[in-house]
Amino acid sequence: MADGHPEAGGPAAVRVVVVDDQPLLRDAFAAMLDAEPGITVVGTGDDGAGALLLARRLRPDVLVMDIRMPRVDGIEATRLITALPELATTRVLILSTFGLDEYVAAALHAGASGFLLKDGPSEDLVRAIRSVAAGEAVLSPQVTRRLIDSFGHLLGRARPAPPALSRLTPRERQVLGLVAAGLTNAELARELRVGERTVKTHIGAIFAKLGLRDRVQAVIFAYEHGLVAGRTPPR
Repeated sequence: MADGHPEAGGPAAVRVVVVDDQPLLRDAFAAMLDAEPGITVVGTGDDGAGALLLARRLRPDVLVMDIRMPRVDGIEATRLITALPELATTRVLILSTFGLDEYVAAALHAGASGFLLKDGPSEDLVRAIRSVAAGEAVLSPQVTRRLIDSFGHLLGRARPAPPALSRLTPRERQVLGLVAAGLTNAELARELRVGERTVKTHIGAIFAKLGLRDRVQAVIFAYEHGLVAGRTPPR
């Protein structure tokens, strides 16, 4: 069984906190993850208030959290955690029994970097944690496209264009729209007829100018501000 620690000279282990109000599930997830090479569970909690305290004290790379919990639920805890500048490098991964569109939209809108169901394969959770820790959104392009259909309407009418949007170049606005449509970097490169490195440069610039954490936030931002087909672009 792996000990969760990297080999000497290897990359640092991904530090994870698991928060769930059901002890059996919490302990099972923690044990499974801690047995994975390159992942170390540094703490566990049983509600959203505890998640915030653990995040501030332990500064994990990824916080895996349930939605329905006493006192402070997972969505509100996510909102509080992602709003703190000192936790800018901590990513939240929501792991829930409920796949309702409202929960997915609310969790991602609160700042979560991804959303998984508890009854999914354990390898999906492991892969998601590693992806989130690497700064990527955990949602695959296929899932992103499905979410666009299922929760785009829940985000309400397009908001007025924020001043930061005017800082994007025409090419960056195009890239943002394509990212929100669920295209991968490889698909973007083919669509724009450029190299993937150029695509990554554009995406990095977009995130920096708009203060976005990942592709999930980019999808939400694009829908809120009418940058995706089906909405009237801001003028």
